[in-house]
Amino acid sequence: MPTFSLAPQGPFALSAALGFLTDFTPAAYPAEDDGVLRLAFPADDGTHVVGCAVRQPEDAGDVRAEWTSDGAAPAAVRAQVARVLSLDVDGSGFPAVGRADPQVGRLQEEFPGLRPVCFYSPYEAAAWTVIGNRLRMTRAAAVKDELARTYGETLTVAGRERHAFPLPAVLRDLDPVPGVSAVKTERLHALAEAALDGRLDAAALRALPPEDALARLQELPGIGPFSAELILIRGAGHPDVFPRAEHRLHAAMAEAYGLPETPDALAPAAAKWRPYRSWASLLFRAGAG
Repeated sequence: MPTFSLAPQGPFALSAALGFLTDFTPAAYPAEDDGVLRLAFPADDGTHVVGCAVRQPEDAGDVRAEWTSDGAAPAAVRAQVARVLSLDVDGSGFPAVGRADPQVGRLQEEFPGLRPVCFYSPYEAAAWTVIGNRLRMTRAAAVKDELARTYGETLTVAGRERHAFPLPAVLRDLDPVPGVSAVKTERLHALAEAALDGRLDAAALRALPPEDALARLQELPGIGPFSAELILIRGAGHPDVFPRAEHRLHAAMAEAYGLPETPDALAPAAAKWRPYRSWASLLFRAGAG
């Protein structure tokens, strides 16, 4: 089985990523008892599926991965897994943000080694936002999980079954998409087409100025400001975006800093987190429960 290693730059704990995923409803991730992170996902190329087992002995040193696929390019798999775990970003400067801002420092101590754990791709993040619109999160997670079980590939990863979300071409051909309305079916079809056309490419989105990337994402059907930010930050893995549509984040920040609960009032505080505004924002949301 092919393997690769990722050397974290700055603090990173795989156990923190596992704990986050277990509590993150959209992931539908089961609690693990052996410290192995098991991933199954459509590759960024939109045509192959990958299974990957990730380990980090004692939350120290290199992250090691064993993977299998039906044809995905090894370098692309490595890059995608690194992005999912935010290991494609040099985090060696993140502790300095906590030293300069005691509120961030407090959260870094509460969640040691936690970095954003991303969706496998902007495509999957976008599909989640459409599925979850006006649905209870637990119901939306159940719909997404059932789509993976029924129409995605089932892989055995480190001895346990994992279900990948359907490939874009498969999702595009589902009519209707089970568990969602006719309008959401049309929107999911459009997102699948966008993924196949390269309009949801993570590297391309991150290469744009964030405001341009967000505007481009909002051209897709069913994608508003909140969804666009989620796709850019948690789908493409952009490390330095202050979410202006995330009300739970604003509430947590307002309480911490004694500021009005508006994006304009809070943006100057977030500006001090550069170039890790996405990372610090995640810590505030994690701290809010």
